[in-house]
Amino acid sequence: MITLSDIQDAAERIAPYIRRTPLMEAVATGSKPTEAQLFLKLECLQATGSFKARGATNKLLTTSAEALSAGVVTASGGNHGLATARAAQMAGVTATIFVPTNVAPLKVEKLKRLGANVHIVGSIWNETNEHALDFADTTGAAYFHPFADPAVLAGQGTLALELLAENPDLDTVLIAIGGGGLITGMSVALKALKPSIRIIGIEPVGCPTFHASMAAGKVVRLPEVTTRVATMACGETDRGVFELSRHAIDEIVLVEDDEMVEAAQWLWFEFGLAADLSGAAAVAAMRQERITFNADQQVCALVCGAGTEGLAG
Repeated sequence: MITLSDIQDAAERIAPYIRRTPLMEAVATGSKPTEAQLFLKLECLQATGSFKARGATNKLLTTSAEALSAGVVTASGGNHGLATARAAQMAGVTATIFVPTNVAPLKVEKLKRLGANVHIVGSIWNETNEHALDFADTTGAAYFHPFADPAVLAGQGTLALELLAENPDLDTVLIAIGGGGLITGMSVALKALKPSIRIIGIEPVGCPTFHASMAAGKVVRLPEVTTRVATMACGETDRGVFELSRHAIDEIVLVEDDEMVEAAQWLWFEFGLAADLSGAAAVAAMRQERITFNADQQVCALVCGAGTEGLAG
């Protein structure tokens, strides 16, 4: 689906349009989530507030003007929608964004400020996506899939290049999973550049899409999704995405929604970081000791998205 070369090309292509986000060592904290040397990759400071700007920008820059002429459309828990709306704004075309009913209200407001037409429909991403696909078929709008698209995957993978350039000594990277685009794109680059690195995925207890699929050895559709984290509520991933990443992911751990809220509060009170719940998932896994590390290890937790969920605690 994609190779390291595709990711390197994407990095060069999108460089003028995205931010190189900080890699911060988590020191001088009141409470440590791990004994390891911990680094936080602050994609919450990325354009539109998440890593999704990487994939959506690469998709835009590899799509013809003719294909964009009827506008763009996507289905999103919020972050990919924001990135797609920004991409449409860059191209001077209309963005239509379908979001589920549990989307964060602030993200709807941000979408509207970016000029997007917003439709709130469906309880989980998979349902919402059916409406986006129908819209694309009816109008001819270019459909920007949030994870099952080679250009999007390559864009997300650029985060791995940046991460290893900043700290080549990392032992482990913790990555939140929604549809699987981020962990898949990053795993291609991480394992190509440093085969020994461990990749740990984090999912909600209420939506263990990859966890269930890995256990079954094939993509499964969850019978029920109960998480309230819209950005991680994908009941079924794409088969190509799963096959590309399944052997690169070393482990998947599950966290409760409330544990992600607590981790988002920790990020806010310790660092002043406004993370959404997916952005706090990796920290939650360590704070709840779902995964533990030794003091001599170097670990990176991706703070992959911005939000206000941790500010009210």
